Amino acid sequence: MECQWKPDEQGLQQILQLLKESQSPDTSTQRSVQQKLEQLNQYPDFNNYLIFVLTKLKTEDEPTRSLSGLILKNNVKAHYQNFPNGVSDFIKNECLQNIGDSSPLIRATVGILITTIASKGELQNWPELLPKLCLLLDSEDYNTCEGAFGALQKICEDSAEILDSDMLDRPLNVMIPKFLQFFKHSSPKIRSHAIACVNQFIISRTQALMLHIDPFIENLFALAGDEEPEVRKNVCRALVMLLEVRLDRLLPHMHNIVEYMLQRTQDQDENVALEACEFWLTLAEQPVCKEVLCGHLPKLTPVLVNGMKYSEIDIILLKGDVEEDEAIPDNEQDIRPRFHRSRTVAQQHEGGDSIEDDEDDEDDLDDDETISDWNLRKCSAAALDVLANVFRDDLLLHILPLLKELLFHPEWLIKESGILVLGAIAEGCMQGMIPYLPELIPHLVQCLSDKKALVRSITCWTLSRYAHWVVSQPPDTYLKPLMTELLKRILDSNKRVQEAACSAFATLEEEACTELVPYLAYILDTLVFAFSKYQHKNLLILYDAIGTLADSVGHHLNKPEYIQMLMPPLIQKWNQLKDEDKDLFPLLECLSSVATALQSGFLPYCEPVYQRCVNLVQKTLAQAVLHQNQPEFYEAPDKDFMIVALDLLSGLAEGLGGNIEQLVARSNILTLMYQCMQDKMPEVRQSSFALLGDLTKACFQHVKPCIANFMPILGTNLNPELISVCNNATWAIGEISIQMGSEMQPYVQMVLQQLVEIINRPNTPKTLLENTAITIGRLGYVCPQEVAPMLQQFIRPWCTSLRNIRDNEEKDSAFRGICTMITVNPGGVVQDFIFFCDAVASWMNPKDDLREMFYKILHGFKNQVGDENWRRFSDQFPLPLKERLAAFYGV
Repeated sequence: MECQWKPDEQGLQQILQLLKESQSPDTSTQRSVQQKLEQLNQYPDFNNYLIFVLTKLKTEDEPTRSLSGLILKNNVKAHYQNFPNGVSDFIKNECLQNIGDSSPLIRATVGILITTIASKGELQNWPELLPKLCLLLDSEDYNTCEGAFGALQKICEDSAEILDSDMLDRPLNVMIPKFLQFFKHSSPKIRSHAIACVNQFIISRTQALMLHIDPFIENLFALAGDEEPEVRKNVCRALVMLLEVRLDRLLPHMHNIVEYMLQRTQDQDENVALEACEFWLTLAEQPVCKEVLCGHLPKLTPVLVNGMKYSEIDIILLKGDVEEDEAIPDNEQDIRPRFHRSRTVAQQHEGGDSIEDDEDDEDDLDDDETISDWNLRKCSAAALDVLANVFRDDLLLHILPLLKELLFHPEWLIKESGILVLGAIAEGCMQGMIPYLPELIPHLVQCLSDKKALVRSITCWTLSRYAHWVVSQPPDTYLKPLMTELLKRILDSNKRVQEAACSAFATLEEEACTELVPYLAYILDTLVFAFSKYQHKNLLILYDAIGTLADSVGHHLNKPEYIQMLMPPLIQKWNQLKDEDKDLFPLLECLSSVATALQSGFLPYCEPVYQRCVNLVQKTLAQAVLHQNQPEFYEAPDKDFMIVALDLLSGLAEGLGGNIEQLVARSNILTLMYQCMQDKMPEVRQSSFALLGDLTKACFQHVKPCIANFMPILGTNLNPELISVCNNATWAIGEISIQMGSEMQPYVQMVLQQLVEIINRPNTPKTLLENTAITIGRLGYVCPQEVAPMLQQFIRPWCTSLRNIRDNEEKDSAFRGICTMITVNPGGVVQDFIFFCDAVASWMNPKDDLREMFYKILHGFKNQVGDENWRRFSDQFPLPLKERLAAFYGV
């Protein structure tokens, strides 16, 4: 045995002194402790002292010993590869010998230390660790067994992947059966550890567990009624995961599992109830949900509805009794980071939706995001929302009787939960709710002036979920009263209500669009007044409401009196914010929408805005170069500044059109774009391609000299794995083609093959398909000789993807291209001619010369095949198509 290491008494005292000081609340003391710790790290055996205090110095108080272990853990994280062998062996030994310390705090600290060493790649280099811990599980001594299990649970959490790999000779084949034996242990703490360990391996479908899946499930059922909440929680968690992974094994027992989960969702312990409530959310995603739950709805519905009340602790955390807080500045920690959604170019569709609705998930149930984020109330509401989408109006049978009682309840807490229920079912049960809305909407509008702030705020959210219906009715009936009351709530004296009202108003704006034009002065009055009233967090939401208003009413905003109201406060904020302030993000997004809407009305403001955006891009790129060359001296820039700036430049180019030409001429934006287009971050490329397309439309004379450099980069970004990057690059190529005309010829081969592959790929998102089809059409319009030979490879998907978009300039140029190519290569369309006919019929009113092109192709084909064959061919057409072609083109 090597000679045991002994600490030097004086050194030990110095370290104990440090550990004592580090528990002081004073920050300057803290700072000096940090510096001394850094210095001590120079000594190789400093870590020996730390483990000595943790495991051997039983005379010291526990918090000091534990702290010593945690400092050691941080050293292991940062410098383990530099520990001398003697030191790391000493630490490993001490850990294994003291995992059974009589103090739970020390056992837990040793466990954390063990898993930290293990996850530093040391599971391979510490072969005795797992066998030793598994052996200690059988110890008669409770502390040893609990300590070893605690450590194993942490290792299973941190190193699940490697435990199931060949690198370690598959230890799980031994460990999992071992853990299963402990499900029946007399100590609840140990039963809980045992389930938690096995639970780590469910989602990854680890084979060692799959082999023992039936005993695992039987053991879970045996623990269903355990008196220990932590055990019940782990049982619920296991069943929720098994639902995703091994539904086949649960199905035979489903009736009992559902009954059990119903009980657990009402567990006295909120943590257990929350785990159980997740079961309904997960089940709703499974195809069997409907048949499994239909018999249980009468019981389940009231349980979920009951879970949607605020708990007492929620109300304390929410300061639900504080009604007026508008003058209290926000706590900066409460402001969540916002994510900027970079620009994606999309086509307008019949019926007015511009882009797929996948992105509208923002109105999900996040009405009280400041509480411990996920809780029983939110989970119950989310579960009701997804179940409403599964059962649709069948759910109403069980909900309506409850709602009547809740919505008109004298107690605010219960009434509030009823309003949340009404909002949660809005999407799934909309059809069935319509008969009740004429009575309910006015009642909700009344609730907007309830004396409780928490009732006013939830009412804002619920009304926003019915905005679509409100807007479909005559405006004076519901829209006007709703808007009037919501605008009052935007100026509420409670910050939570302001926030909810602002978000709800943004949703209403999206639904109502130009219906709001008559009320613009009144709306702007309110939003501008809110500028002077709002604290920090809500200001950010206000920007969003203003940007959405601009998107919704478009050029109707371009009136001198509106501009006079809106621009001064925005520009004042713009001037206050420094270049490194993240509040620029929502403000830049908002200005981008405003600039696009105001068009020439934005001219007086454009120069400083343009200049600053170019500077933000330049600064970010410069910082990135510094960081790349000397990462130890310069930190990486936050590229969001650059992305948002590029997007605002796009907004300016789109709004100002040719008027931006002077600004582009006097700046180095094209050089900067050339760098952004090659950035390794996809969102930067995505935004730079959007800007390239917008500048191509606005002032091509400045873009043209760079085309030879830009085109190869565009070609390499036609990778459909990155949908938005690919989409914007594709769109930009199309815009460039139109401007280049026949000079596009040298570049066609760089991009054509990829575009044809994308249009033929299964599961390509609609937006990308449409833009790809338009760009192929435009390339064919300017270079028919180059593109027409490929016609047969893309004509069918081309026709099907463009039949649903509205008549517009882009569709016009694309169809001119396809007609030109058919003239060059008529054989390419013969087999799929019916698709072409269908696409032609999708035009409401093509320009005369385009209609003439369609006419020639249809009649040319008809004459080519002869009347008899044409009749046989056109008999396959659906009736509406036949009638349209006859009416418009006489075929």
